[in-house]
Amino acid sequence: MWTLDTPLYINCLLTLNLKTGVTSNTRYETQLNESYRELAEYYGTAIVPTRVRKPQDKGLVERSVGFSTTWITAALRERKFFSFAEVRDAVAERLEFINTKSFQKRPGSRREAYISEEKEFMLPLPKHPYEPSVWKQQTVGNDYLISDGLNKYSVPFDLIGERVQIRLTKDLVEVYFKGSRMTSHKRLEKYSVQPVVKPEHMPSNHREYLSCNADEFKAWAETVGNSTEEVVKHFLTSGSIPEQGYKACVSLIKLGKRYGKKKLETACERVLAFSSTPSIRTITTLLKNSKESEKTVADSDNSNKYGITRGAAYWKKGGAGK
Repeated sequence: MWTLDTPLYINCLLTLNLKTGVTSNTRYETQLNESYRELAEYYGTAIVPTRVRKPQDKGLVERSVGFSTTWITAALRERKFFSFAEVRDAVAERLEFINTKSFQKRPGSRREAYISEEKEFMLPLPKHPYEPSVWKQQTVGNDYLISDGLNKYSVPFDLIGERVQIRLTKDLVEVYFKGSRMTSHKRLEKYSVQPVVKPEHMPSNHREYLSCNADEFKAWAETVGNSTEEVVKHFLTSGSIPEQGYKACVSLIKLGKRYGKKKLETACERVLAFSSTPSIRTITTLLKNSKESEKTVADSDNSNKYGITRGAAYWKKGGAGK
């Protein structure tokens, strides 16, 4: 093995106290690499690392290494190989010889000992081989998205601001929070401009515009007026993709329902007169100010409508000539 990178070493079952597999191994506590621990759990076994610089803890392994050197490496030292496949076949041939060779001090062979003493205790292999994974931690942003380093994926929106654990495999992205799996996504192989978002992860107000499309927004704007059409066009073209303007378009529709299409068109016309980059905030401010102005004028009219009216009792008492 030329490297001990996680994706490679995890495919081999190692009994050494390897640093990439054992994070910490003191006299009080053993802490395994998360991927190494997963591998053991997946195959129904346990990892018990040997002590550092204590070869006697793995004496059987050390003897097996010496035995293999004598009966395999030494036996093949004079042969020339021209491919890895040739080496593999030659080693398999020598291994078969070792396993069927009779013991010197006891009856039977290594294969017979395995079948009669060990095989019944072996667990069946899982249906699918273990898939190596990498773990990382992230804090969920206000957009309720996490990243695998290339693309973004959604998590339930109530995890905003929380620290989550992310498990990455070749084909899967899993998100955990406090030990529980919250969601999973099929991992994308290539970069995507749009994040992978599940509707159930979105707040209710965000789901409202999920089923909308640019043509529907444009068609609605035509029923309002030219200025509203210009504003909607700006929202749909100001971002990298039209979908980035959907939220603003939905907000504009809500303003139309609240204040009426005529007032909305007037507000859009006013904002376009002094800005080439209209925003929902500016349009909302104009509509609110317009409503307050109308209320002020109405209150003023009501206060002066009967300003010079005198009641009958006033005139019976002599009125102004009294």
